[in-house]
Amino acid sequence: MPKSYSEQEREYIRERLKEEAAQCLAKYGVRRTTVDEIVRRVRIPKGTFYLFYKSKELLLFEVIQEQQENINRQLYQAVSEMDGREVSAEKLTDLVFDFYKMTERTPILKLLDTGEVELLVRKLPREIVEEHFQDDRDMIEKMLALFPVKKEVDTKVISAAFHAIYFATLHKAEIGEAQYDGALRMMIYGIIVQILES
Repeated sequence: MPKSYSEQEREYIRERLKEEAAQCLAKYGVRRTTVDEIVRRVRIPKGTFYLFYKSKELLLFEVIQEQQENINRQLYQAVSEMDGREVSAEKLTDLVFDFYKMTERTPILKLLDTGEVELLVRKLPREIVEEHFQDDRDMIEKMLALFPVKKEVDTKVISAAFHAIYFATLHKAEIGEAQYDGALRMMIYGIIVQILES
C-alpha cells in the first residue's frame, strides 16, 4: 500500500524531483539520467517516484518545458513592451535573436542535442508532444496579436518555422561557429519580414 502524502508533502516532493531532475539532466543528459539517481538525491523510495510521474521522460520533459515557458514569458513581456508604432523587422529580429541566444545559454537547454531531443520525444506519449506544440502555437499567436501582421499568416507554419530555427541551433558546430550568428539572425529576419505588414 503506497504511503499517502499531504498536499504540502506532495508539492514538496514534486518540486524536489524537478530540482534534482534538472541537476541530473544538466550533468548527465537524457540518456544517462536515471530514476534511481533522482530518487537517491530526493531520498524517497523508487516506488514513490511513480506516484508522481509515469516515466523519467515525463519528468524530464516537464523540467525542460518549464525552462522554455520561462523564456517564452520573458520574450512575451519584452515584445509587449515594444511600441507597436515603432516596430520594425530589424528591431523584432534583434529581440527574437537575443532570446534564441538566451536559450543557448540556459544550462539544460544548451546541453540537449538533436539525439537527446529525439530520444525524449520518441518516448513521450504523442498527446503530450502535440499539447506542447499547441502551447507554442498559442504563444506565437498571442505575440502576433501585438503587431500589425499580414492577414494570410498561418500560425502553424510560423510556429513550425521557429521550431525549425530552434532545431538548427542544436547544429551550431555543423553550421560553423563563424557563420552561426549571422545565419541565425538571417533566418529569424526572413520569417519576421514575411509576417509583418509593411
